[in-house]
This record gives sequence, structure tokens and C-alpha cells, in this order.
Amino acid sequence: MQTQARSAWQKLLPLLLLATLSMGGCASTGSPQEGNASEPPVAADPQDPWEGFNRRVFEFNDVLDRYALKPVAQGYNAVTPEPVQTGVGNFFSNLGEIRTALNSLLQGKPANAGLATSRFLINSTVGIGGLLDYATLMEITADKEDFGQTLAVWGWDDSRYLVLPLLGPRTLRDASGLPVDFAAHPITYIDDHQLRAGLTALDIIHLRADLLDQESLISGDRYRFVRDAYLQRRQFQVNDGELGDDPFAMDDFDFDDTDVGDDDFAD
Repeated sequence: MQTQARSAWQKLLPLLLLATLSMGGCASTGSPQEGNASEPPVAADPQDPWEGFNRRVFEFNDVLDRYALKPVAQGYNAVTPEPVQTGVGNFFSNLGEIRTALNSLLQGKPANAGLATSRFLINSTVGIGGLLDYATLMEITADKEDFGQTLAVWGWDDSRYLVLPLLGPRTLRDASGLPVDFAAHPITYIDDHQLRAGLTALDIIHLRADLLDQESLISGDRYRFVRDAYLQRRQFQVNDGELGDDPFAMDDFDFDDTDVGDDDFAD
């Protein structure tokens, strides 16, 4: 019985933080007041035709974060020294370079694939398994890519907004790319189940802890704030920054992730 419970928890851990990562780490949800005659009705967003369903899932995810994930992330942030947290972030970000390289090739971007591969090789060797980010010090950088972006390059330009249970905000296009993103992450292929679950949980908790200081940036209707931020950020990523200045360039809303590895379990 204990073994079954532990196995179920290990499977749930990778998903718990994904819900929050993509939600931007909000601590509570808010919805517009209903039935208030003093407020004019707000027109439905054509990108969010399933808003009623999405709001309910958003609130469900928020409860999981508030009572399960956020307290763990706060404890991690309190006891883990800053240099250690930096090393943890570098390690998992380095694993995400493999996904970036593969998707760059699928998108016809060999130069970016080469940069991602170089980053992985340099940081995996000189950087002691990715704990140190020497590639960035050498000014070797690559644009993060995932299969949702690949589908956009292949022609799936517009996609409806969708909030998934546990996995949080996505678009229908990005949700369709999740299985490929999971398959492209090295942690998926670790044979030791306990090690795989432990690394995944650490990645998720670390990414959630990074968002603790950013929750105060969310204002107004939290659902719409997170939705609009996510959609703008994704559009910026899909277009490789050609929309102009990235409104979230300071990583205030780093929904991806999924180097969870955000990047991938993360953006």
C-alpha cells in the first residue's frame, strides 16, 4: 500500500509544478464579478472561446499550488543557498538544450541547433555536468525551441487558449506538442525510477521557487492577466522576437519551461 501511494505521488509531482509554472506562480485566482449591473459586459476573447471551462480548471490548479507546491517551494527557497540554486537551474537548463537542438533542426534552423549543441557540450564538460554555465560566459546563446513552436513553423499559426488540469495554460497547438517535448527530455530515459522522480521533482520545485517573488506583479483579473501574458509571450517566442521588444524580457513571466525539464515538465 505504501509502495502504491509513493508511486502515485512520484507520478503527480512532475505535474504539480507545471500547473503553477505556466500559471505564472499566482497564489490565488480572481474572476470578474457576475451579475453586477454597474459593470459593462466584457466581450469574449476570440482566442479564448472556452473561457468558462478554462477558468474552472485554472482555479483547480491554483488550489493544488496553494496547498501543495508553493509551501514546498518556499521551504526550498529558504534553506537552499543562492549558489546552489544557480547550479540547479543551470543543470536543468543544460538538459533542455537537447530539446532545443532537435526542434531547431525540425524548424530548419541549423545555426540555432549548432549553438544549442555547443552549449550542451561545453556546459556538460567544462561546466561540470551543466552546473556551471560557461557557454553563456563565452557568449554562446541559443533561442529556446519546443515542439509547439515547431508546429507553428509548420503552419499551425493560430491556436485556441486552453488551460489543462495540472499542466496549466497552453494553446491547443502547444498541448499537442507536449508528448514530443517530454520524449525529447533526457530525464525521461533514466531507468532508475526513484532518481527520475527525484530529479523531476527538484526541477519543478526549483522553477516554482523562482516565481515566488513575481506573484505581486499579477494585478486585476488574474485569469486574464495570466492568459494575456502567456499568449503574448508565446507569440514572441514563435516569431523569434520579431514582434519588437519582448514585453516580458525580464523573465517576469517565464512560463516555459519546460526545461523541466521549462523547460519541460516548465516555459
